[in-house]
Amino acid sequence: MTRTVLESKTKTVIIGFDEPFCVIGERINPTGRKKLAAELEAGNYDTVIKDALEQVACGATVLDVNSGAVFTNKMAEDPRYADNNFVEPPLMKALIEIVQQTVDVPLCIDSSVPAALEAGLAACEGRPLLNSVTGEEERLELVLPLVKKYNVPVVAISNDDTGISPDPDVRFAVAKKIVERAADFGIPAHDIVVDPLVMPVGAMASAGQQVFALVRRLRDELGVNTTCGASNISFGLPHRHGINGAFLPMAIGAGMTSAIMNPVRQQEMEAIRAANFLMNHDPNGGEWIRFAKVLEAVEGGLSFAEASAAASQAASGRRGGRRARA
Repeated sequence: MTRTVLESKTKTVIIGFDEPFCVIGERINPTGRKKLAAELEAGNYDTVIKDALEQVACGATVLDVNSGAVFTNKMAEDPRYADNNFVEPPLMKALIEIVQQTVDVPLCIDSSVPAALEAGLAACEGRPLLNSVTGEEERLELVLPLVKKYNVPVVAISNDDTGISPDPDVRFAVAKKIVERAADFGIPAHDIVVDPLVMPVGAMASAGQQVFALVRRLRDELGVNTTCGASNISFGLPHRHGINGAFLPMAIGAGMTSAIMNPVRQQEMEAIRAANFLMNHDPNGGEWIRFAKVLEAVEGGLSFAEASAAASQAASGRRGGRRARA
């Protein structure tokens, strides 16, 4: 079975067909978050720390770290700040260091700037996931050597020079091309995590059916793990969490093994915990039973984040006690 191994300083997370679904927390990303971008521009990492702690407490086993910030004020003072190649590498290094000081989980280094990817790789402890490479030849030649040099897995996004095709067969062909080009660099298929690109169901009625069929083909024909931006499926629609909560178990049933998503949303995390149990990826339902206690605390008046944090702290105390007795 395909196993994609990620590591932090002391923890290992495996993305695999027979593993619990891997939740990659998406919150450390300034794109579309003006408050976070302004904080980062001022050298303030309070929200980053809060988001890191909250996401892990709520069930993320990997954290995505995105350095795509726009420093508007600095740009007005120094034109170099208009260049992502200038802004992102030092920001990525700083973000990685802060997150690693805050939580001990594997990271997903997320940038469109190769220099920022390398800065993150150099700063990262363990074995992170690199996000991402596409089927564009120039991008393959820039990113795959980094994947090989640092011996890390990479997210392969199923678009190329022609853009994102609405045809799932074309998206499969792009994924196959990336897997084959990676092999040319000595990168095995188990270190490729394919994002088949989830289209919004509000714009394309067959979007869900397409991605489920694609995931099955990627698993059966290429033997690769898969991921996606889970909330893409509900883009532009009302009551998005209900759609996301239905989509995730269906994707898991089709063979999807991870998603980049917001783990602080109870509805989505409840759906994933239940799907793990139903897929026999939760031995004896132990995780579901522990999660049920979080839901009971929410019914008692706590927010999902508060209840998750309390449960996480209680579990850490129990583990600490056992270590002390040993």
